[in-house]
Amino acid sequence: MIRDLLRDAGIELGDLDAVVLGNGPGSFIGMRIAASVAQGLAFGSGLKIVPVSSMAAIAAEVMEIYSAAEVIVAQDARMNEAYLGIYRNDGEGIPTAVTDEVLQPIEKIDGLAAANAAELFAAGQAWKKYPALLELNRAAISEIVDVRYPKARYLLGLGTRAWQAGEAIEPENLAPAYIRTKVAEKPRTSDS
Repeated sequence: MIRDLLRDAGIELGDLDAVVLGNGPGSFIGMRIAASVAQGLAFGSGLKIVPVSSMAAIAAEVMEIYSAAEVIVAQDARMNEAYLGIYRNDGEGIPTAVTDEVLQPIEKIDGLAAANAAELFAAGQAWKKYPALLELNRAAISEIVDVRYPKARYLLGLGTRAWQAGEAIEPENLAPAYIRTKVAEKPRTSDS
């Protein structure tokens, strides 16, 4: 598919400036596959990799479509937890992290105090997957929007800015943003 896409565009892999990678957080297998493909392409062509937060790409889409000043993104991390990130619009539609991306239990979000916009937009699929997460935090959220997954267009836009800022890395230095480091444990219950 990658070869066909490049052929249709009339370019070769070596013609690219870098490989932009949606670097998570997300599923371990999906992130490993994506990182492996990106590293293989980059190594084979002498390119660098530009890792971009998948959640920041979601926030960028919400900022563009809804002119949102702040966006909270919650993605399903399984085991009754969500990956959570809060982003502020830098004035040019670029999301800047208000807090670190974290693993959030399905409970009240302490970090919402850091978000200070009059309107806080919520995006990501965890709000629908875990209705309790939304219910417990609804008072701080102005609007829930149906932007659930990162799109390549926004990853590329953020990646282009990062590449221009000199944030590309050598393929061997790539570290996927797993956030959760333990996968062999029992899921959280509402009692824990």
